[in-house]
Amino acid sequence: MLLSRVADALYWLTRYLERAEHTARLVDVALDLRLGRSADDGALQLYGLVLPAGVSLNPRSLTEAAFFDSANPSSVTSCVIAARENARQVRDEISSEMWEQLNALFLRLRQMRDDPARASRSNDAARVVLEGAYLFAGVTDATMGHGEGWYYLQAGRFLERAVTTARLLDTFFTDESGPVAMPPLDRADWVALLRSCAALEGYCRQYTADVRPERVTEFLLLNAECPRSVRFAAARVEDALQGLARHSGRRSGRAERLAGRLRSSLDYAQVDEVLSEGPHAYFAGLGRQCGQLHAALYQGYISYAVESALPA
Repeated sequence: MLLSRVADALYWLTRYLERAEHTARLVDVALDLRLGRSADDGALQLYGLVLPAGVSLNPRSLTEAAFFDSANPSSVTSCVIAARENARQVRDEISSEMWEQLNALFLRLRQMRDDPARASRSNDAARVVLEGAYLFAGVTDATMGHGEGWYYLQAGRFLERAVTTARLLDTFFTDESGPVAMPPLDRADWVALLRSCAALEGYCRQYTADVRPERVTEFLLLNAECPRSVRFAAARVEDALQGLARHSGRRSGRAERLAGRLRSSLDYAQVDEVLSEGPHAYFAGLGRQCGQLHAALYQGYISYAVESALPA
């Protein structure tokens, strides 16, 4: 059984790296979507980017704030630094190849941050982050033993993915009475949403190029094969918790039940019901379930009482 601090570091390592990848793709796609549109049309706010107050929405300022501002805890650089620090704490549990890959990503980002000519090009920065995250995931699967530690990495990665995809989908069903007036969405916006989840080609293989809001929502929410869908991520979280129960000798009970309930609700959900009954309420419910699952996972596997781990 892993120490709690080790389990915690592994869990957050992949959560932070998944968050960095998600933010990099959002900024890259949002700036592409902004081309040919006025600066105040809401295209960037649509993505719910977490940026410091007062940041200009011009490409250079946005890239600096979203990618390289270490004072912004949600920036790509901050997330990569946090992931690297967690990896440093568990060097004995991860492979040398994993550490080298994550360290290489950190160094490349720092080099870009210190090079003003490159820092202004968001596409280059996004490509560095995306390639680094993909390589880390591949190296992890290929070089790390698929035991208890690996399941903590899986749980963190896919719980973060479920949360970010659900939150992103929710921003595309904006209340007109909200604090920021949003323009009507067109086909380009929904294509951008698919690109933000690396799901455009997968969607076209299933639905052709007929991009409709209800189909996009169904694909990113309920598709069992799309790696970025909420349903796919929920299934992987449940698998990870079952693996943790087998390898650690512990069984949280509550965490497994919550993961199974989340997966079952997505297995049997229908997109027309989600849209007719109110998408905001549905996505808010998903967010609460993910929050409860995170708390149960922590209580059962990471911050549990010492007495509960002692043999009877």
